[in-house]
Formats: sequence, structure tokens, C-alpha cells
Amino acid sequence: MASALTLRVLDELGRSIVAGQIPAGSIWLLDDLVTRHGVSRTAVRDAIKVLEAQGLVRPRRHVGIEVLGQQDWDALSDNVVRWRLDGPDRLEALHQISELRSAIEPMAAELAARHATAEQRRAIDEAALGMQHTGAVPDLEAYLRHDVVFHRTLLQASGNPMFASLAYLVERVLDARTHHHLMPERPNEDAIRLHRRVAEAIATQDATATRQRMEAIVTEAVDAVDEMVDES
Repeated sequence: MASALTLRVLDELGRSIVAGQIPAGSIWLLDDLVTRHGVSRTAVRDAIKVLEAQGLVRPRRHVGIEVLGQQDWDALSDNVVRWRLDGPDRLEALHQISELRSAIEPMAAELAARHATAEQRRAIDEAALGMQHTGAVPDLEAYLRHDVVFHRTLLQASGNPMFASLAYLVERVLDARTHHHLMPERPNEDAIRLHRRVAEAIATQDATATRQRMEAIVTEAVDAVDEMVDES
């Protein structure tokens, strides 16, 4: 497990690259980073290894550590996603992930209608009910928790481990929209109703209806992000 110092350096360096504060092609020297961050060479080396694995930097022998451009980043890395959603590129990242959701979640929902266990169907239904109740208050933090459970469980219920592995992306998007004040003060009633209808279709194992209703949910999410982009 990485040390707290390594994680701090990793976070500071990663955020600076993703935010565009350090242009692609810049060269870092290990000793300069050690001095700047006031940590050991080991902590910096370990942070650089993670950044290299995620495509943000490339060590160059006898030169230093080269900062790479966005085309080289591991776009689905949890760190890269988190840093983008926290940075000035937030709306573009939201738009791109929302488009990815629109390609994945309807199929995952259809599969969930076919493969979900009784426990998963119950969890999805309870999460949708929780969204309805907390959205009416409104309590956005509680609403977020239910929304995350709904989508995470649905992806897991698809029975496809690749879909399930992308649950963190949806969680990051939902969290960013809430904590960066990109959600309306009162959650969209149509979106809540659609979540309830997805849960109902999964409960009755109606795969076609489940897919169609999830398509409506992700379309609403893409449209909401596009509206924010247009207003920015």
C-alpha cells in the first residue's frame, strides 16, 4: 500500500497535469520534485510510477521525467477521471462519461432484467424508492447515496464483469454533479420516475422495457450536461 506521502505527491502532481498547469513536454527532475514537495526520493519515485502507469508521464533516460499530453492518458483510470471531474475540464469530462454511459447502461439494464438475483432486484427497487423519498425532501446527499446504489447494483446485476467494473465511473459522475453544485436544488421528478420504472421492469424481468427506460435516463443525463456546457 502506498504511503500517505506518496499519495499526497501523486495527487498534487496528477492534478497539476490534468488541470493543464504543467504543459505536455515539460521535463521534471527527480531531485527538484523531492525538494519542492519536501518528501523522500522513494515517495516521489513511487508517485511517478503510478503516473507512468496511467500515461501521464514518461521517464526519459539522461533527460528526466516527461509530462505527456491527454492523448496518452489512461482515460478510464479512476485517478484521471477524479482529477478531471475536480478540475477546469469538469464539464467536458462529464459530457464524455455521460456519452459512455449512454452506450453501456441500456445494455446493462437489459441484461440485469434477465440475470438479476432476487436480492439485486430488491436492492434496485429499494434504491429507486429511496431516491423518490429523499428527492421529495430534498436531501441531496441521501439522494446521491441511493442513486449510486441503484446504478452500481444494476451494472453488477448485468452479469457482465466488464460492465460491473465501470460502476466507479457512474459513481464519480453522480458525486461530481452533486458536490460541484451541478444538480438542481430539487432532483428532476421525471428522472426519479424513470428510475422507478426501470426497477419495476427489472422486477418483472421485462428486458425490452428495462432497456428503453434506461435509455431515457441516460439521455436525460446527457441532455442535462449538454445544457450546462452551453451555459458555461
